[in-house]
Amino acid sequence: MVNFKGKHILSGKQFNREEIEHILKVASDLREELKSRPSLDLTRGNILATLFFEPSTRTRLSFESAMLRLGGSVIGFAEASTSSTAKGESLEDTILTVCQYADVIAMRHPQIGSAERASRVATVPILNGGDGAGQHPTQALLDILTIKTEKGAIDGLTVALVGDLKNGRTVHALVELLKHYQVEMIFVAPQELRMPPEITESLKSFGVKIKETDTLSSALKEADIVYMTRVQKERFSDPSEYEKLKDAFILNRAMVEQGKAGITILHPLPRVTEISTDVDSLPGAAYFRQVRNGLYVRMALIALVLGKI
Repeated sequence: MVNFKGKHILSGKQFNREEIEHILKVASDLREELKSRPSLDLTRGNILATLFFEPSTRTRLSFESAMLRLGGSVIGFAEASTSSTAKGESLEDTILTVCQYADVIAMRHPQIGSAERASRVATVPILNGGDGAGQHPTQALLDILTIKTEKGAIDGLTVALVGDLKNGRTVHALVELLKHYQVEMIFVAPQELRMPPEITESLKSFGVKIKETDTLSSALKEADIVYMTRVQKERFSDPSEYEKLKDAFILNRAMVEQGKAGITILHPLPRVTEISTDVDSLPGAAYFRQVRNGLYVRMALIALVLGKI
């Protein structure tokens, strides 16, 4: 029996396949319910605190929308400068304070491991909305939901992950979920931005088939899913290194049309230059449908950790 009541959602590593499938089922059920009415009444009287120490559009707004669609309320801040962190307050003290006001916390923070730190002192569930270049488990779950929705099943697919695999918390979390399915992965990145070797070796020891390349065109001929990511300027201490790598891979319509038939394109967004706008009208361009799925997954997680489902 899967039970998430009171649990923290910190990393893609924490889930097994049964738990992933349970979250997807709840998210899909909530998606169906919202087709007939604008909001539910599952979390009336409960409060979500959104603590965003780093900029965010989709993650913060979808968490807030998710709680409101469930019938609950939202408090929080959208940048560290508006919180007592600007006065020198520790992360732990901020969390202990907010736990006095809220029933669940969604948090984004620039430091790897910050969500785990928060969970050590929290008396309410912590939902990790991204900890630096570490993990982004709720994004990975919405990515999995999107893959299943777009393709009907996950087993048997070849998934190409493209771009900044070194610093990409979205791909770091996603591969931890994908490893529970019968998939092949292609890691497409320049040498400087390759997937961290400890992640690659861990996946191989789990039995995952992995190819690594720096050629996007070859990956497109094999992949059922291509997951594009931006090169993250904020993760570079040397601006010249960013300038050298920022346009390493740019996906355009002609490249997609020369790739495998029926290919689906995903992106955690925001995009910069890595997907040309001429791709947007292709039937396989699923990144804005992917955004919508974030609402349902985060609704599911909030309801589950609060014990409402």
